[in-house]
Amino acid sequence: MSSKNLDFGNFAQDVMVGLSSSPKTLPSKYFYDAKGDKLFQKIMDLPEYYLTRKEFEIFEKQFEKILQPILNLGQSFNLVELGAGDGLKTKILLRHLLHKKADFEYFPIDFSGSVLNELKHSISLEFPDLNVTCIEDTYRGSLLRRSWENGKPSLILFLGSNIGNFGLEEAFDILDHLRIGATHGDFVLIGIDLKKNPETILSAYHDSKGITSEFNLNLLERINKELKGDFDLDTFMHWPSYDPVSGECRSHLVSMKEQTVNIKDLDQSFFFEAFEPIFTEISKKYSLLEIEQLGQRGGFKTIQNFTDDTNYFADVLWRRL
Repeated sequence: MSSKNLDFGNFAQDVMVGLSSSPKTLPSKYFYDAKGDKLFQKIMDLPEYYLTRKEFEIFEKQFEKILQPILNLGQSFNLVELGAGDGLKTKILLRHLLHKKADFEYFPIDFSGSVLNELKHSISLEFPDLNVTCIEDTYRGSLLRRSWENGKPSLILFLGSNIGNFGLEEAFDILDHLRIGATHGDFVLIGIDLKKNPETILSAYHDSKGITSEFNLNLLERINKELKGDFDLDTFMHWPSYDPVSGECRSHLVSMKEQTVNIKDLDQSFFFEAFEPIFTEISKKYSLLEIEQLGQRGGFKTIQNFTDDTNYFADVLWRRL
């Protein structure tokens, strides 16, 4: 069975379960089809969406310090990246490692096959001699399978505040998988968005051009295309909210009227009350103390915190105990 068919089965099942739940939910991982990938590229260029720029700043200014611990081992290693995306930030590290003539292999992992294909193509053009093995998988699946396992130490990248896409209990579960995926002495570089002015955070998910709204609504469009649904996108609105206590920014798609949505491939209809929400995504923010506690909970020791000039974002280097 092809991976496309496997994805279809999982997608259909997750949509059925999510829309049958109370409150209704849809998994954010399904944002990333070919259209969703391109919309997220646009989001990263938005002036309100500071996360990518701030992490890029950290990499540009501190790449040598970030990579020094793994280079100090003086041996061949694996560079593993969970949720690789377009690899733009990672290419800063790749250039430095190649400049240092480091002996390593790059293992980009992503749930989206289209993203991996684009990444592999761009890397082949920029770094034709780099040994790259793409892995199409989820975070949990890849960490359990450890396809990169070859007896060498690893630096595992978990960037872009991807850990923030999980509530605290789910984040603990991801950390448990991360501990399984990393062997004793391996390094993990985890990028996490920091708590800050709530207005700054909320603006990042409620941009003036409406790209983030389109990105969320594309999930309903994907259901229409792939599962023969009849969602009327004009009757739903994207609504983000931020809680400064929990640090959770939550996104919902709200039905603006009472309606019934039919999904032919599921042979199912779903009733929506007026203003009933579908929960789609969480983007959790942390303090540096909370990040250190996360590491301790996961079995990692904090080696160093790397932050941007405004302390908006942190890339934290952990080592597996």
